[in-house]
Amino acid sequence: MNKFITTIKNIFAIEDLRMRIFNTLFFIAIYRLGSYVVLPGVDPNRLKATTGGVLGILDTLLGGAFSHASVFALGIMPYISASIVLQLLTIAVPYFQKLQKEGESGRKKINQYTRVLTIPIVALQSIGFIATINAEAITNPGPFFTISTALIITAGTLFCMWLGEKITDKGIGNGISMIIMIGIVSRLPGALIGEATARTMRGSLIFLIELAVLFLVVMAVIILTQAVRQIPVQYAKQVGGAAQLSSQRQYIPMKVNAAGVMPIIFAQSLMFVPAIAASAWNKDSETAGLIGTWFQPNHWVYNLVFGLLIIIFTYFYTAISVNPNQIADDLKRSGGFIPGVKPGRDTSEYIDEVLTRITLPGAVALAAIAILPSLATVAGVTRPFAQFYGGTSLIIMVGVVLDTMNQVKSYLLMRHYDGMMKSGKVRGRSQNIALAS
Repeated sequence: MNKFITTIKNIFAIEDLRMRIFNTLFFIAIYRLGSYVVLPGVDPNRLKATTGGVLGILDTLLGGAFSHASVFALGIMPYISASIVLQLLTIAVPYFQKLQKEGESGRKKINQYTRVLTIPIVALQSIGFIATINAEAITNPGPFFTISTALIITAGTLFCMWLGEKITDKGIGNGISMIIMIGIVSRLPGALIGEATARTMRGSLIFLIELAVLFLVVMAVIILTQAVRQIPVQYAKQVGGAAQLSSQRQYIPMKVNAAGVMPIIFAQSLMFVPAIAASAWNKDSETAGLIGTWFQPNHWVYNLVFGLLIIIFTYFYTAISVNPNQIADDLKRSGGFIPGVKPGRDTSEYIDEVLTRITLPGAVALAAIAILPSLATVAGVTRPFAQFYGGTSLIIMVGVVLDTMNQVKSYLLMRHYDGMMKSGKVRGRSQNIALAS
């Protein structure tokens, strides 16, 4: 307990970190308030609750903004869809490939294109959302309601996008992921209370077993997120004046899940499309009914496609975020080499081979965890609580929390605070400072 109190004191002793935490809380509060502002022309008392299917998962990711028909009804999800399109273009279109290689200036241009592309995407998705609102809840339906509501939802999504960028710049953590996580966490207390209430009627032992299994699943997600494959690197001896420095061995940490939470966010964004399209289509159409049945979270077709998309996006995002050629060039310039591997092209191929091998089990494990909520529902867990039993919700929560904790830890290490460790000395701090200098 003393260690925890000391850590909190150290965190708030750093002015920059303290202001970033307050800024993050302020932006999150704005987002949560906007999630309860109902769209004009919609009667909230007549809205039907969205608790099942893909739309139920979407409502969980948006923190209830979807079912409340709020101005943030689609939240940040259209921006995620636009990011997927731009990431695909960086592979297929030479112009975007060139932008990606231009460093910070290229990334700024890609981000600008993503913002612009978000506008038509959210405009189209807003039409699908309007079709999901039951007619009884719309006080004055018609073309004017559709156009005005689409404009409001578009503005709300752009405002959420702005909030996410402000959290990234002025706050702690990745703003886009933070907004999604906050929406998920806001539904957790209600789901937990609902599951406890349902289980007390049949016996509290089952509920305790569910909590124990959930704890094990969380531990598995943390292990998957933190697991690394260390590639040994040897640095040649260096001579400085009369002193001769001995060779040093270090390691390149290659993460088993280098893509983080992005593959499951990307895959989940695409899985919303068939359900929304089917609901906006002719409800009496046999094809629409078939699509609506197949792409329900408990259907095997949905889980199969979902798992395959996660594996594909894991390889895709890992390929664009980890560049073996650049790592090999950096090693060569700094005088480092992998024992038994020639510098240059051989090193690049070796790193690429290791990355390919460790990405496969990481991608399969990520896909397996993503479909756990469907299995939990089959086992009798209530649907709202099952969405936290793995899947998108849990992976995003764990990933964002760990990323935020790492950022806080980096601030403490830079200020030479030791509150993150039990001992008075942070392990590896001196080595990190030496390498940075």
